[in-house]
Amino acid sequence: MSSQAARSGAATAVRISAPKRPAGTLYRGREGMWSWVLHRITGTAIFFFLLVHILDTALIRIDPAAYDAVIGAYKTPIMGIGELALVAAIGLHALNGLRVIAIDFTSWGVKHQRLMFWIAIALWIVLMLGFAPRHLMHVFGGE
Repeated sequence: MSSQAARSGAATAVRISAPKRPAGTLYRGREGMWSWVLHRITGTAIFFFLLVHILDTALIRIDPAAYDAVIGAYKTPIMGIGELALVAAIGLHALNGLRVIAIDFTSWGVKHQRLMFWIAIALWIVLMLGFAPRHLMHVFGGE
């Protein structure tokens, strides 16, 4: 403030503007962020499936009767739907992983990452439309 303004008691309003979003980042609530979130969720789900799979397969060496009981429990419709979810997670994780590889190792990947996200989603939907009906017919006995 100038000395004249200080003597008159007039206060000046200080204007604070919102910070600008950094340019060139992928994860700002758009396709890049959602791709990242879906990749982490599907990766975690696949990890836990593999953990359970290793444990139940190891059960055959400890108690073959318990192993047979566990495998029998896997032949229920609820587990069939779980298998569908597992295939969906693996497919999405794989397609998004290819997208991440293209972003990391090509000169054009970052520029086209949004388009690649939608291509990966479209391919995933096509693959799931081919798999899901056949699998569900098998699960619910319509084969």
